[in-house]
Amino acid sequence: MKQILFILVTLALMGCKRNNQTKQLAQSEISQMKPLVEKPTIHVALLLDTSNSMDGLIDQAKAQLWSMVNELSLAKFKDLKPSLKIAIYEYGNDQLDVKNGYIRQVMPFNSDLDDISNNLFSLTTNGGNEFCGQVISTSTRELGWGKENNDLNLIFIAGNEPFTQGPIPFQQASLNAKEKKITINTIYCGDYQEGINSYWEEGANLTHGTYMAINQNNETHYASTPFDDDILKLNEKLNETYITYGQKGQEKKLMQHEQDDKAASIGKTNAVTRSISKSSYLYDNSTWDLVDAIKNQTIDLQNLNKDDLPKELKTKSKTEIETYLNEKAEERAQINKEIQSINQKRMEYLKSHQKENTTELQSVMINSIKKQAALKNYEWENNQ
Repeated sequence: MKQILFILVTLALMGCKRNNQTKQLAQSEISQMKPLVEKPTIHVALLLDTSNSMDGLIDQAKAQLWSMVNELSLAKFKDLKPSLKIAIYEYGNDQLDVKNGYIRQVMPFNSDLDDISNNLFSLTTNGGNEFCGQVISTSTRELGWGKENNDLNLIFIAGNEPFTQGPIPFQQASLNAKEKKITINTIYCGDYQEGINSYWEEGANLTHGTYMAINQNNETHYASTPFDDDILKLNEKLNETYITYGQKGQEKKLMQHEQDDKAASIGKTNAVTRSISKSSYLYDNSTWDLVDAIKNQTIDLQNLNKDDLPKELKTKSKTEIETYLNEKAEERAQINKEIQSINQKRMEYLKSHQKENTTELQSVMINSIKKQAALKNYEWENNQ
């Protein structure tokens, strides 16, 4: 009887041990499946005054978008590369609906860089009333702001009228933004002290943001470099690696070329900075390009309808298509690597030939983003 009891107790203990080991293994597997740190997102909402006097501001935004994207592509958080989403509002234009406070959402948060460029180029100016508190309140309410601890939620509002105008007090709008962990940064287009007197500084201070002043009528000046032509030639080759799919594929590829042309219309160097942006991880066209879509696993090639394929792939087998796309992916990766390598030499050249203009829109925005990102332990590669 004692022997039987001993055997039963031993078997029970062995069973408990196995159960504990199984639980530990399961917990270990779960911990391996879960990322230790969630990939962060930088949300930037641009609230741009498009009243009559703001032509210079809009021109700067168009001219400096790609330089800003290139700088943000160097951000990292604990070895993770953050996503970037940009939203655009215009306000103060009397062609807009008075019932909405002369405010229009031009674009909700979007990571499609060609869409962002296209929407910026669509902006025009006209006289109107500039209601800063109301446009902040509207963007705070309407946009899908980040909710993770490591996300950056930033508003940049630019204009040149008193911050106190409109039916919604900026103090109340700032309080609502702060509750959503949104930092408001204000950019007064004019004299620094005049902006302070017009409450633009207080508008930033309420959410611990940054107050800045720029001369919106300054033209964007770039120094050309001996490396520009090489980058532009590589950009032409890069465009040839994009393979469309779906109903909007051809339309989006056409937009890609249009945004190249719009960047070039501002100046050769702006076309170069756009080409560099296109070689970065932030330039993702998974919604219309098969190479990006397969890389990011947004489609399954095996289930793709032949009607969604471009003409040159319709008669190919699945294996032939896969081989073709792999070749294009390798070609693109090599071109991107070459552009980034040449850009390193270009940046070294610019350091010794061009002084930073601290009164330009892109410059003050990047300085502000870096300052606020540092509070959340973001870092910059090749930090200067």
